[in-house]
Amino acid sequence: MTLKQELYNLCDAFVKQRLQTIQHTIFSNQKALQSETKSSAGDKHETGRAMLQLEMEKAGQQLQSIQFMKETLARINPTQTNNIVSLGSIVYTSQATYFLSISAGQLVVANKPYFAVSVSSPIGKLLLGKREKDTFVFNGKQLVIENLL
Repeated sequence: MTLKQELYNLCDAFVKQRLQTIQHTIFSNQKALQSETKSSAGDKHETGRAMLQLEMEKAGQQLQSIQFMKETLARINPTQTNNIVSLGSIVYTSQATYFLSISAGQLVVANKPYFAVSVSSPIGKLLLGKREKDTFVFNGKQLVIENLL
């Protein structure tokens, strides 16, 4: 399996794990909403329901974010390589190695760290369209693109 395929699979697993967590949260909140019965402490009951509704809205937004991540991953071809940084590129810089995909944080393959970053993240925006040997400034440091897969 190629490095790009492994990173892709780790990102896919990250999305699936997040989806499971959100689905569990939504299910728990739905059960809590259904079991909320009108008590004699009316205001307390209404506050509890309002808090649950807010949690449901937040979970719904997170679900949309996960759906966007799934769509982004679907646009990546792990077998493709480019000489210009684009979605799905692995970019080796003088500071770190980035996988332009989704914001999944640090991934480790063969004891080496890779940072899965979105193309809309600050570093992702800087890297897009660059080529090997290009330089750019990130967080006040000048970096060089050493290699590109």
